[in-house]
Amino acid sequence: MHFAFSLAVKAGDILIPVAITGGLALFFGGVLAVVAKFFEIPLSEKQTRVREMLPGANCGACGYTGCDGYAAALANDGVPTGLCPVGGAPLSASLAEFLGVEAQSVEQRVACVMCNGTSEHTRTRYEYQGIPDCVTASMMFAGPWACTYGCLGLGTCVQACPYGALSVVDGVAIVDNAKCTACELCVAACPKKLISMIPMREASYQVKCRNLTSGAETRKICTVGCIGCSRCVKACGDDAIHLDGGPLALIDQDKCTACGKCKAVCPTNSIHSWGTDVGAAPAEAPVAAGVAQ
Repeated sequence: MHFAFSLAVKAGDILIPVAITGGLALFFGGVLAVVAKFFEIPLSEKQTRVREMLPGANCGACGYTGCDGYAAALANDGVPTGLCPVGGAPLSASLAEFLGVEAQSVEQRVACVMCNGTSEHTRTRYEYQGIPDCVTASMMFAGPWACTYGCLGLGTCVQACPYGALSVVDGVAIVDNAKCTACELCVAACPKKLISMIPMREASYQVKCRNLTSGAETRKICTVGCIGCSRCVKACGDDAIHLDGGPLALIDQDKCTACGKCKAVCPTNSIHSWGTDVGAAPAEAPVAAGVAQ
């Protein structure tokens, strides 16, 4: 009898505070809902219509906090109609027609992973057994790969992409150009800052490497990395390629005429044209030390 009474008292000690807390939560929740409704600023019909026309990606690539912010700016501030890369030129034209302004041209862009170092061309320094996340892995001695600047291949960018445009193949993330909407969510997700937005042209060239070590060190850890030999710089007749204050060559997309001379002279095949697959082997380059044949 005493034991049953003790249990009843303990149950009451727990349930009464829970009931009081729950009641207070419901009361104050109701108060907040009423206050929010009372002070709500109604959207104009124009802003509501513009918001419905936007894709709803809320990626922030337009420069605003999301589609709501861009819709407000379009409806009230007269900002350009071509700031949404997800909607592209068709959306810009539709917005311009609705708002009665001139449509802004939109250059279609696509994400590009600036790394070509698949597991065939580089090696690991240790076996990573942690959380399958690039941010976490990069905190452990910059990741398990010999190249500490390269793709970690754990798919954080894949998870960030709402359009299924990325996948990891042989240790390196690749982009499905047909699915990429240029929302730039993958750019923000990559801890190595390897993903860049490039013009979606039929012939566009990039140095798919971000290794900042010396050429000699790069050869030891990756067979397809940029070694800073300057052959591409000398071959380019349009002043579109420069060494970025070190051993890494970078291509100015605004100056590049897609002549292909840089790709032809690159000894490690680190220069790729838009749409080509990662992992292409150089013509005659030794495999990095420790890489299985």
